[in-house]
Amino acid sequence: MPLTRRDDPHLKNRLNQITDRITSPSFLSGQGLGNEIGFWVFDYPPEHELQVREYLGFLEGVLARQHGELKVDHVNLLRVLRDYLEERCFLEKAIAMQQQKGDQALLKALRGPLHMDKFAPFLMGHALSEDPDVVLISGVGSVWPVMRAHSLLNALHGRLGHKPLVLFYPGSYDGQRLTLFDQITSHPYYRAFSLVPSSRTTSTSAQ
Repeated sequence: MPLTRRDDPHLKNRLNQITDRITSPSFLSGQGLGNEIGFWVFDYPPEHELQVREYLGFLEGVLARQHGELKVDHVNLLRVLRDYLEERCFLEKAIAMQQQKGDQALLKALRGPLHMDKFAPFLMGHALSEDPDVVLISGVGSVWPVMRAHSLLNALHGRLGHKPLVLFYPGSYDGQRLTLFDQITSHPYYRAFSLVPSSRTTSTSAQ
């Protein structure tokens, strides 16, 4: 799917609401969620990936300048995946395997090493600070198909507890299913709320 640098005004409006949303006391405390975990999805048209990447850099700067009291961890899944494979001396082997044997052979070989029982603890120990106030996760599209967002979120439920997490998702989330690139539907996933609802979906949200 081709990426565009022409900014989407509707997406820009939604992005501009994120700072106030994730720094609000109700968001940070999980107020209004009942016993649900504080996992949130910000979905967006996949062709505007570059606009979202640029915004995330801007967001980190704003949070550092205006909300320095908050500990916000931004996890880029592609970087964490690279570090994970490198630490296990598998990165170069994986690249060579993909070039020589193709995608399917690589996916089969990574099934064991990238099981979430192994990857999720690595992410927690290497990509997150000791006690973050907010966790932002991006890079979902870059790690597909070797990693699936719903599997990662499921693996982080018990590990993050009620810490708020925002997944930036190139596709759509309707409160029941994640559809990557607006084309690839995942297994049902019900345990997240829409951070800033979009007219593209009928996402559920918490007030």
